[in-house]
Amino acid sequence: MPRDGDHVREAAERVARNSYGKLVAFLAARTRDLAGAEDALADAFAAALTDWTANGIPRNPEAWLIAVARRKAIDAGRRRRSSESAVPELRMISEELAEAADANMPIKDDRLSLMFACAHPAIDPSIRAPLILQTILGFDAAAIASAFLVSPATMSQRLVRAKNKIRQAGIPFRVPERTDLGERLGAVLDSIYAAFTEGWCDPGGIDSRRRNLAEEGIWLGRMVTALMPDEPEALGLLALMLYAEARRGARRNDGGEYVPLEDQNPSLWDNAMIDEAEALLLRASGMGDTGRYQLEAAVQSAHVVRRRSGRSDWAAIERIYDLLIALTGSPVVAINRAIAIAEARGAAEGLTALDELAGDQRLAEYQPYWAARAGLLAKTGQIDLADQAYEQAIGLESDAAVRGFLQQRRSELKRLSPH
Repeated sequence: MPRDGDHVREAAERVARNSYGKLVAFLAARTRDLAGAEDALADAFAAALTDWTANGIPRNPEAWLIAVARRKAIDAGRRRRSSESAVPELRMISEELAEAADANMPIKDDRLSLMFACAHPAIDPSIRAPLILQTILGFDAAAIASAFLVSPATMSQRLVRAKNKIRQAGIPFRVPERTDLGERLGAVLDSIYAAFTEGWCDPGGIDSRRRNLAEEGIWLGRMVTALMPDEPEALGLLALMLYAEARRGARRNDGGEYVPLEDQNPSLWDNAMIDEAEALLLRASGMGDTGRYQLEAAVQSAHVVRRRSGRSDWAAIERIYDLLIALTGSPVVAINRAIAIAEARGAAEGLTALDELAGDQRLAEYQPYWAARAGLLAKTGQIDLADQAYEQAIGLESDAAVRGFLQQRRSELKRLSPH
């Protein structure tokens, strides 16, 4: 039965949202040509808009798209007329003939294998997260470029090089054996968290190119935990993202002004999301092998006790940051540890801990360092130095709401000044 165009477009968009990465992964795993798989699937979606309007939406849209994409890829291989491209072409023809008798053959979900291919050590670390976003979620290069603060042309070139690297180096589309999982799983989880963080930095959802990144990051996290349910760090990452996302509605007031964590109203937090995060973290803690994401999630758990007690467990937060420092050596973790020390033991001790980082050049243009320093200097009565630190922090902040918050804090120094 013919369908109207709007209905067909909605159906195609629904399949793309739910199955794009699955279909690309299925094709790419069999051809070792990621870019070719994407092109063939794009052609199949374009064909669907015409065919489904005339003939109706098929009972199994995924299978229909795979069949058309295979034919498109085979045609493209024939046009290239090179022996190199004939290999995947012949492989696909062989598979198509073998499977033609079963039109309802289930499509294997190879998305996790594709993510591990994108996170292979041979791929530049800076492009792994963007590559996963494009191949698994179907984001275009312009959207990814905006989120990662590079030009669309530069991002496009990097993505093309990475896909060529996968094909030329013969990078396998498979989940590594457990003995080889360490670095590769870490790269996958880091990529997912990078995607989530880019979206979480736009709490109001005003940047259309970033709007869905936090949601998609959580979706990817759920996919990894579903396919690898016994990996504690995957559970820890999903818990961490849920804790953060649960506070989204409290990060701005009705006027759109920034509200820091310590001033947020816990009644505005998403309790169901927090409860899910707590359950995930508890489950991960029983598996041993505690890693970075479990510890960062544990910090968030110590914050959300404020729902019941009215105050974060700062002593516990300091202890967790001690473990994170030992594990990562991260100066960002050290800044957060100094803030926890200030809350647990007083601003002077927190400032002493922060002073130990003063020589780290990586923090010279890192806004949270200067904001933390300004706040602790103000609490210890060093008003002029606090004013200078606020000036630095304000100049480094790109978010207008956060910049306005820092400017307000700086203006409040006048009340504290003895002059």
